[in-house]
Amino acid sequence: MYRGTKITIVIPCYNEEDGIARVIRSLPGSIDEIVVVDNNSTDRTSEVSRELGARIVFEERKGYGAAYKAGLPEARGDITVTMDGDGTYPVEQIEECVNHLLDNNLDFVSACRFPLSDPSSMNFLNKVGNTILSWMTFLLFLRAIKDSQSGMWIFRTRIYNDIRPESDGMPFSEEIKIRAIRHPGMKFGEYHVNYHIRVGEVKLQKWRDGLRNLLYLFKLRFTM
Repeated sequence: MYRGTKITIVIPCYNEEDGIARVIRSLPGSIDEIVVVDNNSTDRTSEVSRELGARIVFEERKGYGAAYKAGLPEARGDITVTMDGDGTYPVEQIEECVNHLLDNNLDFVSACRFPLSDPSSMNFLNKVGNTILSWMTFLLFLRAIKDSQSGMWIFRTRIYNDIRPESDGMPFSEEIKIRAIRHPGMKFGEYHVNYHIRVGEVKLQKWRDGLRNLLYLFKLRFTM
């Protein structure tokens, strides 16, 4: 329990046995439940996570969004926290983010990585891509988001059923924020966090995923 609330952390993983071990071992004691979504890994991601106290959810369909669509409905806490299994997001700031949510009576907080505390934690092309996508989000939806692609979110678990993102891929990250922002009566905010150099192999395909995210923004704009 933390400030009278139960916290669940949901972590999607594909071949992250080294990174997920570091993440779980570093989690604060205030985390009540750990849900690791094994997105059809071929290494020991599930075994390592289970040994460290996580509950495993399997999702055979490959994709960032598919993993989250399998894992987020499994959260049992009052507040859900998400992050990647590669050690890039700051477990040491989870409680800060929860405080920001509670103190400001927000429903959804997106962790903002910019400006980067460690410039070497993200390569140049990723920085450019994030900037373009965040600007396009503003132009299409008239709401400024400093980091539209952040994969660390803190939200009241009950709201997930009200927004239900649809993407099975990387666009899930921008979609969940946009749906939260556009939902009537839902309060959205950002909170600055540190960003670290990842553990393990990079799986993001910059050009393909960047283009898909951009096209998905237009799809959302004209279908929501």
